[in-house]
Amino acid sequence: MEAQTFTFASSSFVPIGIGFFGVGTGYFIWCGHALFGFPKASPEVNRSLGLWGFWMPGFMQFLTGIYLLTGLTWFNVFGKAVSSPLYMAGLAFTAYGTHWFAMAYRRYIDSSAAPDGWMAIAF
Repeated sequence: MEAQTFTFASSSFVPIGIGFFGVGTGYFIWCGHALFGFPKASPEVNRSLGLWGFWMPGFMQFLTGIYLLTGLTWFNVFGKAVSSPLYMAGLAFTAYGTHWFAMAYRRYIDSSAAPDGWMAIAF
């Protein structure tokens, strides 16, 4: 019995728009609250901001990173000409998505933001 080989067509549509939309929406929500102080800070508002931070910038960037890395490494659907910058974008989207997961969860459970300063050094 011979192994069956699948070949996927190259795609010129790279899904980075998903990640940028997520992070843009996340910054709009979190920075709008920080700049204008509306709605007034409370445990309920912090939980709501935590949920938004988890799903919009966190999940959408993480999804984009995994999508890029899988498309580049397992299926090679984005072509070799742009693979190096896309590989770095995949790593960055995955790392920043995880970063947003941590920040959103911290905000959701209302814990200290002080350790975020050390995280910022790595990023």
